[in-house]
Amino acid sequence: MNTPSIRWHRILTCAICALAVVLPTQARAERIKDMSSVAGVRTNQLVGYGLVVGLDGTGDQTTQTPFTVQSILNMLAKFGVTIPPNVNPQLKNVAAVTVTAELPAFSKTGQTLDVTVASIGNSSSLRGGALLMTPLRGADGEVYAMAQGSVVVSGFGISGKDGSRVSVNVPSGGRVPNGATVEREVTTRFANDGFVILNLNTPDFTTAARLSEAVDKTLGPGTAHALDAVSVRVQGPTDPGARVAFIGALQDIEVEPGEAAARVIINSRTGTVVIGSHVRVTPAAVAHGSLSVTITERTDVSQPRPLSSGGTTVSTPRSEITVTPSGDARMFLFNAGVDLEEIVRAVNQVGAAPGDLVAILEALQQAGALRAQLIVI
Repeated sequence: MNTPSIRWHRILTCAICALAVVLPTQARAERIKDMSSVAGVRTNQLVGYGLVVGLDGTGDQTTQTPFTVQSILNMLAKFGVTIPPNVNPQLKNVAAVTVTAELPAFSKTGQTLDVTVASIGNSSSLRGGALLMTPLRGADGEVYAMAQGSVVVSGFGISGKDGSRVSVNVPSGGRVPNGATVEREVTTRFANDGFVILNLNTPDFTTAARLSEAVDKTLGPGTAHALDAVSVRVQGPTDPGARVAFIGALQDIEVEPGEAAARVIINSRTGTVVIGSHVRVTPAAVAHGSLSVTITERTDVSQPRPLSSGGTTVSTPRSEITVTPSGDARMFLFNAGVDLEEIVRAVNQVGAAPGDLVAILEALQQAGALRAQLIVI
């Protein structure tokens, strides 16, 4: 099998905190296994309600979480323990929790799953607790797994009597590694259909067309048909044994994905900017400068004269505001068709601050000179 021709292109990842660095990379072919998934082969979400016991006084406050007491009473009743109606147990070592897990495709009875436990009451920490047997149900209400085991908590919290508190991560949640056992299998149509549908992880018409061409070239003309920008239908065998081998060979076929659309993505929280390789600008000039504003706060004190009577000392606030224009303002001149490398070089040459590139890109986009999609997240 011949590898498709390799084309060079530039991809820039510009972290504004360190400014931009342009790195040439290669567009290499990828396996179908890495760029798509088989329709119908999916995970299923499971959820359950349970109790974590054995906590060191960090459980739910039963006066504020009556459902925890009700759950304990129901559990004890199943074991033949009857609590008098006028008795209200004061529990400190029990917490009501939600238990979640993901059931992978083709999971078989007896296999184990990792589960995540999170407090739904006012428990301050689940450290040292043990999850009691909890049924995990799917969206159809059926029980697909049973969970139980010791809870592993990565965070911790320490509080003082004066209300001060220090915490690392979130101690009110944890995990139970291999804490659930699969009790029911999920039926799929994987072995019943006469074709396989591949869904691209990133929708792209070019990639879908190239994937279809690569499959036809390897397995024969007419084998694959691109349905849209996401799905490609491939004709396959109906025999389950042959179908597994067929998909294994299909996923090893290499396809050169289409180049991404020109985009500029700005993360407003972290100040990070990611610029695609096909970003261009039309002729434009941008003047970017800044003002230095200094505010000084001080207090003036007025005292009465010596030997005077009836005078008092008076304090009055005084503010001084100074505005100084920056002396290193620069104008950026971009010619038609300027590419990403030239944009970054121009910004770096004037020693722009992290926020300057964001302001320049937004100004170019508002002026209609930025030939790319600007996305702010």
